[in-house]
Amino acid sequence: MIKDFIKYYKPYKTIFVLDLIAAFLFSACDLIYPMMTRLIMDDIVPNKKLKLLAVFGGVLLVLFVIKAGLNYFMQYWGHMVGVGMQADMRNEVFTHLQKLPNTYFDNNKSGVTMSKIVNDLMDISELAHHGPEDIFISLVMIIGSFFLLLRINVPLTLMVFVVVPFVVCFAAMKRKKMNVAFMESRVTIGDVNATLENSIAGMKVTKSFVTEKEELKKFDRTNKTFIKAKRLSYKVMAEYYSGMNLGMDILGWVVIIAGGYYAYLGKISIGGFAAYVLYVKMFTQPMQKLINFTEQYQNGMTGFERFKQIMDEERQKEKSNAIELKDVRGDIEFKDVSFKYDDGTEVIKDLDLKIEAGKTVALVGPSGGGKTTICNLIPRFYEYDSGKITIDGISIREVTLNSLRKNVGVVQQDVFLFTGTIRENIMCGNPNATEEEMIEAAEKAKIDEFVMSQPNGYDTYIGERGVKLSGGQKQRISIARIFLKNPPIIILDEATSALDNVTEREIQESLEELSVGRTSLIVAHRLSTIQNSDEIIVFTDNGVEERGNHEELMALGGIYNTLQTK
Repeated sequence: MIKDFIKYYKPYKTIFVLDLIAAFLFSACDLIYPMMTRLIMDDIVPNKKLKLLAVFGGVLLVLFVIKAGLNYFMQYWGHMVGVGMQADMRNEVFTHLQKLPNTYFDNNKSGVTMSKIVNDLMDISELAHHGPEDIFISLVMIIGSFFLLLRINVPLTLMVFVVVPFVVCFAAMKRKKMNVAFMESRVTIGDVNATLENSIAGMKVTKSFVTEKEELKKFDRTNKTFIKAKRLSYKVMAEYYSGMNLGMDILGWVVIIAGGYYAYLGKISIGGFAAYVLYVKMFTQPMQKLINFTEQYQNGMTGFERFKQIMDEERQKEKSNAIELKDVRGDIEFKDVSFKYDDGTEVIKDLDLKIEAGKTVALVGPSGGGKTTICNLIPRFYEYDSGKITIDGISIREVTLNSLRKNVGVVQQDVFLFTGTIRENIMCGNPNATEEEMIEAAEKAKIDEFVMSQPNGYDTYIGERGVKLSGGQKQRISIARIFLKNPPIIILDEATSALDNVTEREIQESLEELSVGRTSLIVAHRLSTIQNSDEIIVFTDNGVEERGNHEELMALGGIYNTLQTK
């Protein structure tokens, strides 16, 4: 785990080394002060060396200025190392998320994933900066003060350091317990975020059904679980801190009592005793810093562990020698394809289906027959279990995911628009498109008239997930994206079923224009929208039941005919 963590320092190794050098010099400046105090009390003041006192005063002022400069460097550039590492990890994890299969997002709450990316990485950033710096300063101070204490009085130093092993053993005993408690706390924070995100996103539904009390109860249950986890982590932390601070207090008690006795016996001078007390304070301060570091370490490493949980998720598989899918005609074929979801539910079994290039094929039938699943298998949003799916005779598993998905355009019933402007959402179809190409796509999707009626035109802000737009306007933007993408294969999955009849007819015209010269796969419940399809395939729980064009299926008098009359 630590080895994996350290590799993120590599891009910042120069600044990191300079930060450690600054920390060393900062600690060295502190170690000089008690020795100068000893000389002032034992020599300069008793012998009235005023000039030397003035020199020492000047030297101390210079040291303080140097310390201030070193502290500024550590605070600024040290933190920038942590920020840089946090940004690198966030970029890496977000890039990794793009490569994960849809099953990951089906099985993991968005709020929990966001918590891992935002909250956990913030703690990792603090650990990345303060961790090595605090440890380094502490070691310099502990080792330096130890040897300087030996120079003042060996027996007293050995007596003081008898306490240290007990403090270290206590810390080691509590560390594992803290790790478990902090991890549980992290998990519950993620659950709180997930519940909160879900509740905010569904606020309109909550108000519509007047279920505010139920939502409050749901959130309260999650919040109480969070409190319980936090109570456990703070209980362990309280045991740790109180025990460690007791050890530090006992160490200070030994110094005062034993050191005072040695001064009484004349085995140590008053200046030496004062310097000794200061050095012991310098010894205990880094010990206290190490105590504080333990909480920071637990926060940071549990956060890093959760970060690694995402990074260890297996990416969607792609062959190392996968080829680019080019010059696509649009022949699609399913050969003996079967598919089950992770829970074992079998949706498709031994499916054989052929769609000729340039044809429009519609999939109809009751829910649960696998129509949407078929649509998801073609662009490999999910991986089929057995059989083979080909495009132009090439297995979709033999081609790169990018080239496959570039050649497949999907328009869904539940349109997702990004928070931003109309321009940004249309340009998702082809980020490299020109302004003219974007406008042409909007015109084909019949959204340009609405856009030009807005004060900011294509730069109109549409709100979170397009909340400021109507269902038809959202759908048209999604169609404009596909026009701009211009793929040879398009999949229309219930693309108009949520719209009113007038809007549906208008958008249907756009979809028909979109389908010209392309292989089109349409899933629809409103059968009026697919009557002109080249072929209609009727699916039930048993798979393909009927297939043919509208007239053939009506003449057959089977399931399709029944669906028409409903």
